[in-house]
Formats: sequence, C-alpha cells, structure tokens
Amino acid sequence: MISTKGRYSVRVLLDLAEHNTGNFIPMKDVAARQGISLKYIEKILPLLKNSGLIESVHGTGGGYRLIKDPEKITLWEILTFAEGNSLAPVACLQDGAPVCERADQCKTLGVWKDYYKLTKNYFESITLADLAQTEMPNNYII
Repeated sequence: MISTKGRYSVRVLLDLAEHNTGNFIPMKDVAARQGISLKYIEKILPLLKNSGLIESVHGTGGGYRLIKDPEKITLWEILTFAEGNSLAPVACLQDGAPVCERADQCKTLGVWKDYYKLTKNYFESITLADLAQTEMPNNYII
C-alpha cells in the first residue's frame, strides 16, 4: 500500500512541476494549494531533497524547485524514495531480503513477482509531466 508520505510526495512534486517558472517556490504556497499541513511537508522535504529531485534556497526569495525535468521524473522514482524502497507486495521481494527457505516450494511466489513487476512497470510509465497534463475539475488530487 502507498502511504500518506508517498501520496503527499507525489502531490508536492506535482505542484512544483505545475508552478515551475524557474524560480524557487515557498512551501507555504504549496501547502496552501494542496491542503497539506506545512509541518507535514517539512517532514518529507529532506527525503525529496536527498533523492536529488529538488533543491532549495533559504531566505528571501527562497523555496524549492525541481532539479530534473518533470518528463524525467517517474512515479516509481518518487514512490521508492518516499516509501524507502518498500513497494514490494511481500517481504521476500524487498531489496536485501534474505532468500526464503521455502522459495523453491512456494506456489504463490510467481504471483507476487508478476504483481510487483506490473506495479513497477505501471508507475515507471507515468511521469510528473503526464500528471501535470491531466485535466481534472478543481485540480483534485488524492
């Protein structure tokens, strides 16, 4: 399941993409537009900054902006940073998981692998630019 942190990370980055003028955008503006508390956004900003997706400047005229083109930022990239690479549907498929002693006898392992592959391929096929171009009444975002 995608957590609130993952969903809000997508929303914050999408807002930065949609309001990209090349200038830094104050997070209080993003928080107001998205209806997300500034306090919560401030908790996920270091994660997004460390991911190499955004940069910041403090002080007057400061704020945040995307480093990469929205066409080059996939939902998979955002969600794996936000969720800490824990998008695998079962523990045995997570990065660095020990090999399950039952893997060679597991009748469901193939199902989980295929599901994970479908999910990854789907999220890799959608960019921030794709989302920014989607017409929605009232800019509603989950």
